[in-house]
Amino acid sequence: MAWEPPGKDCGACGLPTCSEFIKAVGKKKKTNEDCTLFSDGRTDRKTETCYSSTDVTGANYDFIIRAFPGEPSARKFIVPFRADLVEKWDIKKGDLVTGRPAGPGCPLYHALRVLSANPVTGVLECHTVGPLAARKEKAHDVQAYHVHAFEGIAETVLRPPTLGLRQRFLPGYCMINLAHTALVNMVLKKKDGVHVRVEDIRIL
Repeated sequence: MAWEPPGKDCGACGLPTCSEFIKAVGKKKKTNEDCTLFSDGRTDRKTETCYSSTDVTGANYDFIIRAFPGEPSARKFIVPFRADLVEKWDIKKGDLVTGRPAGPGCPLYHALRVLSANPVTGVLECHTVGPLAARKEKAHDVQAYHVHAFEGIAETVLRPPTLGLRQRFLPGYCMINLAHTALVNMVLKKKDGVHVRVEDIRIL
C-alpha cells in the first residue's frame, strides 16, 4: 500500500491540504519526501501515530484524543471571550474561526472549521484545521477563546480515560505536543473505539 500523509493539512509542503499533496505526488510535482511527516521506516521522521507517553515538557499523559472516523481532527468545543460575537457576526456551520485558546493557556493561534454554532451560549463545535486555511479564505477572528470540551476516540497511552477523573491527555495533531488536563465526563465503548468527552480544559 502506498504511503499517504496523515491528513494534518499543515501546509509545510507548500500545498494547502494533504489531498492536494497526494495529487501533486501522482503528477510527479512533489515526492513523499516533501512531506515533513513522511516515513519509509529508514528515516528519523515520525508520523502522527508515533506518540510517546511524554509531551514536549517531559510531562506524562494518559491518553490521546483522536478524530472520529472520517473526520480531520477531534471535535473541539470553544467559547469566545466575547460569546456575543457568535450571534453578532452570525457565525454558522462551515465558517472558519481563528483565535488563541487563551483560556487554557495555549500560546498558538488556531484555525477552526465550525460544525455547529449556538447563538445563545456562544458555544462553537469545531474541527481544528491547518493554519493555511486562514490565508485562503475570510475568517472570523475572535482573538481569544476558552476551550469548553474535546470529543473523539481515546487511545490509551498510560491509563484509559476514567469517568469523573481529571486526567492528562494529548489532543491528536497538537502542534506543540503539549499535554492538557481535563475532567472526563463521557466514556462510551463503541465498535470504532472508546468515545470520550473531556471538559474544563487546562494546561498545567
